[in-house]
Amino acid sequence: MRVTDPEHQERMAQLEQRIEAVKKTQAPKPRADEHYSAANLAWRMVIELVAGLGIGFGIGYGLDLLLGTIPIFLVLFTMLGLAAGIKTMLRSAKEIQEEQEAELAERNERD
Repeated sequence: MRVTDPEHQERMAQLEQRIEAVKKTQAPKPRADEHYSAANLAWRMVIELVAGLGIGFGIGYGLDLLLGTIPIFLVLFTMLGLAAGIKTMLRSAKEIQEEQEAELAERNERD
């Protein structure tokens, strides 16, 4: 059965376009990307925490060495570095949460 009427051909073409558009929106995302992105985010948080500790330790050790004091600055700046690392880590977690909430709201809006 062949459709020769131009009106029918045009309607068929529009229907095919709509079907393709729906297929694209319903296509599942690859799960591997989600897995790696979660791992990358976790490593980012760990690195931020360790970097804060390392910088605080380095500053404290350097000040103690320069001033010839007991390791009071080492302890003080290590604790400050830990606090800074945790604060940065929490800020990153908040960013990630906001992105996920925006993505979820966008999905709900489409449905």
